[in-house]
Parts: sequence; structure tokens; C-alpha cells
Amino acid sequence: MQLEKFTYDNKIVRDFGIATIVWGIIGMLVGLLVATQLFSPGMNLGNQYTTFGRIRPLHTNAVIFAFVGNAIFMGVYYSLQRLLKARMFSTVLSKIHFWGWQLIIVSAVITLPLGITSSHEYAELEWPIDIAITLIWVVFGINMFGTIIKRRERHLYVAIWFYIATFVTIAVLHIVNSFQLPISFLKSYYVFAGVQDALVQWWYGHNAVAFFLTTPYLGMMYYFLPKMANRPVYSYKLSILHFWSLIFIYIWAGPHHLLYTSLPGWAQSLGVAFSIMLIAPSWGGMINGLLTLRGAWDKVREDVTLKFMVVALTAYGMATFEGPMLSLKQINGVAHFTDWIVAHVHVGALGWNGFLTFGILYWLIPRIYKTELFSKKLASFHFWIGTLGILFYAIPMYWAGFTQGLMWKEFTDEGLLKYANFLTTTLQIIPMHILRSIGGALYLIGAIAMTYNLAKTMLKGKLVANEAAEAMALEKVITHEDPADKKWHRVLERKPMKFMVLSMIVILIGGMVEMMPTFTIESNVPTIASVKPYTPLELEGRDLYIKEGCVNCHSQTIRPFRSETERYGEYSKAGEFVYDHPFLWGSKRTGPDLHRIGGKYSNAWHYNHMLDPTSMSPGSIMPPYPWLITQKLDTSMTEAKIRAMQTLGVPYRENFDAVAQAKLKEQAETIAADLKQNNIDVKSDREIIALIAYLQRMGTDIKANKTTIPSNQ
Repeated sequence: MQLEKFTYDNKIVRDFGIATIVWGIIGMLVGLLVATQLFSPGMNLGNQYTTFGRIRPLHTNAVIFAFVGNAIFMGVYYSLQRLLKARMFSTVLSKIHFWGWQLIIVSAVITLPLGITSSHEYAELEWPIDIAITLIWVVFGINMFGTIIKRRERHLYVAIWFYIATFVTIAVLHIVNSFQLPISFLKSYYVFAGVQDALVQWWYGHNAVAFFLTTPYLGMMYYFLPKMANRPVYSYKLSILHFWSLIFIYIWAGPHHLLYTSLPGWAQSLGVAFSIMLIAPSWGGMINGLLTLRGAWDKVREDVTLKFMVVALTAYGMATFEGPMLSLKQINGVAHFTDWIVAHVHVGALGWNGFLTFGILYWLIPRIYKTELFSKKLASFHFWIGTLGILFYAIPMYWAGFTQGLMWKEFTDEGLLKYANFLTTTLQIIPMHILRSIGGALYLIGAIAMTYNLAKTMLKGKLVANEAAEAMALEKVITHEDPADKKWHRVLERKPMKFMVLSMIVILIGGMVEMMPTFTIESNVPTIASVKPYTPLELEGRDLYIKEGCVNCHSQTIRPFRSETERYGEYSKAGEFVYDHPFLWGSKRTGPDLHRIGGKYSNAWHYNHMLDPTSMSPGSIMPPYPWLITQKLDTSMTEAKIRAMQTLGVPYRENFDAVAQAKLKEQAETIAADLKQNNIDVKSDREIIALIAYLQRMGTDIKANKTTIPSNQ
């Protein structure tokens, strides 16, 4: 039989590989800066563009979408061509995909430090960038499915199942979570509000972890691990069970991020139940990977790429056991909002995503450059210092998390909060944050060593941009009918479009069951008559709160625990958030919860706290915000913001936008006059006035319980 000759496109693989390395170093450097800011406020560098609130989302976006994203595309473009025995569908689309993705990342690097953010975690980029992401994702999809259609291999290998599920699910997640009403080129409001917005965000947030940080990496594990070990995957049947159960169950687990909030109890219970079930398919995948290495452990001792893969799979197993464990309400009640979650996330990010990426880079780069790795000793150094970095990062963060969770809940024999001052806990865990930054530095040193090693490898070899290959055409592959090919899954593996549609149906079920009742049954989010829309000045102040990234350190939801109601006030009700576009419940308490902050302190206290946090809270790690006092409040879009809120169902009276500026000015002058009585002379048109207005409004729509809170909290 005559073989068809063709070439593999290695240039696009090389391009994504270099981008992975470059953005990885940048993302880790920003992460190290963020880590040092939590014990040394001076590392906020004294300007508004490098505060923790603004660059923390830059770090998460850089490591998730720049480092991991480029690594996914590198691995997919390399493995897909070889599994399908076909060159990528379009070299032009590959280039558009590459440069489009890099431009999206650059746009994030520019906009996030400027405070241009939607505030949704892992989805902070504003609507024009969201549209660009959609277009580039479609380009990737066309290129991938075009390649699948012109394949020379009859069946789709397991890695491709995961690639298909990734493409479909990320598309659905991104579109639903990006329902926004634009009011200007770089400003929009989410269509959903409060509880509904929270459910959509964490349906997206949890499944961004599932289908961006997990499923494509499982696909790469199924391709690269057997190649590295020169052994077949342990179990084909386990692969089928792993894939379908994982993508079905994962999509339900999002509500476990919202336990003890005002999300309806039935949705929380569903999230918990499916999170527990998630252990089975997750560990099924880990076991399938580790057992692929059976009989090859001598090779693991000698081959550093396999060492990276083994640690990656172990970290995946640890993280996917811990996630369901953290979804148990009793454990979640202690762990949520603490550094325990930070430790959990980074075991997955540094161990699973980071180490699997490093292993693939070490294996792949020498092959497309047709040379040997420059230094195996340097790669081994990277492995050990990287492993040490993970331990130095995770262990102190676990310790800090346990400390926080227990200190926040501890009462004295007299029934009073033992550590009523939140700052006491913050100061207690500073040594752990210092150790965490050392771990991050060690991990970064390893990545820099890898960069040097791979650069020398590239210089030593020569890229085979178009690698020659040959295979039979698809219609000539079949020489006889195999009875096994009649089994349902083998049939499905020959029909990529049906496979894609079935994958979409499987992932849509969970999302629809959880979200539709919350959106269509009014009693699920009851309203409260006393809850009113924000005034124009408060609305502008809320947007400043979002711009400065305050939600990255402060939650705005009080859970129904005595330890929380004693410290913060009345627990939060669903009806209090019905006009919040977006919701701002937060996911971490680096500082205290602010939902009942309104009216607890004077305007002067807030002014001085923003100017110099240590003047009100000695020892505070919060950075100062002097620019809020000098910068004039931009009210050019106030009317447009009011009209947007009316479009979204917020009940401002008709033509309220016409008097919004006057109302704003009146309230601002009242606050400025009150400050003047306390010997603080600030113009009424400054940003600090709007922020104070928002802080003083927070949580005052319902009568809150009286609480005694130290003035320096």
C-alpha cells in the first residue's frame, strides 16, 4: 500500500513552548512580588499600579492563561498531529491563534494594573478582551476539528477526548460567565446580580480549574507519559470511565465555593454531593497514569522527565482528594477564606500544572531540535529545587490556614471572642508568609535554571520546522473488520462531531440543573423591602472599590456562625445583594469582612485608614491609598451607569439619570463637610469621598446586630 507523505508543523509547537517559558517566568515573578506584599507592605511600591489588589489578578491570569494556556496549546499542537497522523489543518490559523493569544495576554498585563477589571475571579478582563478570547478560541477549535476531520487515524485516542471536552466546556463557561452590559469601551456591568452572579461565577471559576487546568493536562498526560516511559496506557476501559465520569461530575461541584453563604441550601448540597463523588474519577485518572509506569521504575530513577511526571500525578492526586474534603461543610466552615485554600490551590498549580509542563518541555524541546538536552544535571537540580519550593510554599500555607481558621473561631471561657481583633491573626501568620515567599523563590530559581537549560539546548540543535512523516490515508487504514470496533465507545471514537455534541450534553446537564431554578424561581432569591439601590455617589464608590481590587482581600458575606456574627454583625441575606452587579463576596480574608462596615466608624476614620492604614490599625499590612485623596472622581459616566442599572432591573425612578449628578454632588458635599469638622480638608469631588460613601452604605439596608469591635480592626 502506498503511504502518503506529509509534514508535522513543529514551528508552532516551538512558538507556544517559548511563550510558555517566558510568561511562566513573568507570572512567577509577579507571584513572588504578591507574596512579599503580604508581610512587607513597602513591596506595594507606593503607587496605585502595583498594589496587591491590582496585581494579584495579574498573577493569576499570567499563570493560568499565559503560562498554562500556552503550555496547553504547545502540548495539543504537538500531540494532536502525531495522534491523527496529519499536519495541523491550517498554518495560517495556527499563527493567528498564537499571536492572538499573546495579544490577549498583553492586554491583561496593561489593563489589570490600571484597575480595568470586571472583578470576577479568573475572569477579570473586560468585555472587549472577552470577545477577543472568544474569537481566538473559535480559531483554535476550527484548527483542531479541521485536523481531526482530515486525520489518517481511524480512532480518536484518549488524549483527544480530553482536548474535545476542554474546547467545548471552556467555550460554554466563557460565554455564560461573560454576560455583561457594556457602558463604555472598557467598562461593563454583569447582567446577573448577587446570588445569581455568585452561582454563575463559581460555576465558571471551579470549572475553569476543571476544564482549563485539569482536562487538557490529563489529555497531555495520556499522550506524553506513555511516550516518555515507552509503555502503553495501563487501562483503556479505565480511560473511558475516567473521562465520562469526570466531565459529568466536575460541572456540578461549583457551589462548594459558596457553602454557608446565602446561596439556596439545595444548590449547596448538590455541590457537596458531587464534590465527594469527584474523588473516584480523579483518582482513576491518577492511578491510570501511575500504573502506566509499572515495570518502568528503574527508568523513573534515571529519567528526570519521568520524575517530573510522577510528582505531577502525585500532586494531582493530593489536590483532587483535598478538594472534595474541603467541600465537607464541617471542614469548609474552618478552611474557607483562609490560607488553607491558597495551599490547596498551589499544590495543584505548582505540582500538577507546573511540573507536568516542565516534564513535557524537557522531553519535547530536544526532539523538535533533534539534539540531546544540554544538561541532565541541571534538569535534575531543577526537579529537586522545584520540589523543595513546593514544600516550602505549601506547608507554611497549610499551617497559616489552620491557624487562621481556629483563631477566628476561638472563644474565651466567658463566651467572648478570644481574638476579636482580626489583626491579631494577621500578625500571627506573617512568619508563614515569609516562608511561603522563600518557597516561591526556590520554585522560580528552578524555572530560571530550566530556561537556561532549554535555551542552550535550542542553540545546540536546529529546529525541524517541518518534520517529515508518512501514513496511509484514512480510507485505506481499514484492512479488516475488528469485532471490538463494534462496541459503542469504539464507534463513538470514529465520529468526532457526535463525540463533541455528546460531551456538550454531558457537561450542560449539571449547569442547567443548578442554575435554572435559581434564575426562574423567584422564591429562591427573596427580596427585602428595605434594600434600596445605591445612590449615584455610592455606585461610583463601589466601582472604585472594584478598581482597587479590594475584593481580593476583603469578603462581603457573613456566614451564620456565632464566631462571625459576634465579630461582624448579622449574617448576610440573599435579598441584600439583589442590586449588586457584580457580587463582591470574595474568596479570601486577608483583611476582615466588610459587609456590615457601614456606620461602624466615622468618615474621618475611613479617610485616615485609606491615607495610612497603620494610623488606625498598628501593624496593618494594608498598603496606603494616598492617590484617592488627590485624584478627582470621574463622573462622566454616572448617567450611563444609572441607565445601565435600570436596564438590568435596578428600580431607580424614571429619569433619575437626569438628576444623578446633582444627587451625587449633594451627598459628596455632606461627607466633605463632616470631614472638615474633624479638621480634614478635602475637596468634595475627590475619589476618597465616593469610596467613603460606599463603605458607609455597606450592610445598612437591614438592621444589623450591635457588635463590639475594636477601633483598630
